[in-house]
Amino acid sequence: MLCADIANAQRGPAFKTTCTTASHYGHGDGFHGRITASGERFNAYQDKTAAHRWLPLGTKVLVMNRRNSQAVYVTINDRGPFIPGRGIDLSYAAFVRIASPDKGLAKVCYHVVGD
Repeated sequence: MLCADIANAQRGPAFKTTCTTASHYGHGDGFHGRITASGERFNAYQDKTAAHRWLPLGTKVLVMNRRNSQAVYVTINDRGPFIPGRGIDLSYAAFVRIASPDKGLAKVCYHVVGD
C-alpha cells in the first residue's frame, strides 16, 4: 500500500490524506492508565488509539508509515500532540504496528475512514 492508496478510502472532499510526523505515548511517560479526553482509561499496550488536536473524538483513522507501508487503524480518543511538527500521537500499541518504538517518531500519512 502506498500513501496515495489511502485516498481510495476517501468518503468525500472534506476528508483528505494528511502527511505528518507521528509519535507515540504511554510507554514510560506517565500517560498509561490516565483518563483520556474522551473519558476512557488509556491503555498504551492494548488499545490502538491516537491523540489529535482537532479531529472529533471517536473518529476512525488509517495511519500508514511512509517508509515501510505498514498501516494501522486507530480511534481518536485524546488530544495532542502538543509538540511542534507532530500531527498525530499514537498509542504505543498502535505505533509498534508500523514502526520501531526505539525511533520514537515516524513519517506517516493518515486518512479519516469513519466516525
